Amino acid sequence: MDKGPYGRRDRLIVEKEHDTYREGKKWPEGTVCTVCGAVFTEGRWSWKDAPVRANEVICPACRRIEDKYPAGFLEINGPFFPRHRDEILGLLNNEEKIEKEEHPLERIMTIEEDGEKTLVTTTGIHIARRLGEALVHAYQGDLSITYGDGEKTIRVVWQRD
Repeated sequence: MDKGPYGRRDRLIVEKEHDTYREGKKWPEGTVCTVCGAVFTEGRWSWKDAPVRANEVICPACRRIEDKYPAGFLEINGPFFPRHRDEILGLLNNEEKIEKEEHPLERIMTIEEDGEKTLVTTTGIHIARRLGEALVHAYQGDLSITYGDGEKTIRVVWQRD
């Protein structure tokens, strides 16, 4: 086998970390998301006004939503949820509003109810954790958190009878 000038060619190079939605490069200053209007400025996404001649892209959160590919999963279990549904959904939406204000890429994607089990999907891992911790703070119950795929995904389970 020909090794060439740089050694063996048949070796597979494995990335230590790969996340399709993690930006490997910095966007030009003033880049704007064409879907949600978030602006990349000073090295992060924010809700500032876009410059007149902005570079246009779709931000990672909007791409996750479009692809239906969540990073966070919050599972709500137990008979407590149906009895307090409106209060809990209000809490989750308020927490999302607070988190999204500071971190535009952290959003709730979907809330799917199925009897005593409800699944909330999120665009980021931080908001999923925040939502679970808010439930414990407001209503007690049991919380478990599991990271997966090298901490690129999170599964948060909250339960109260």
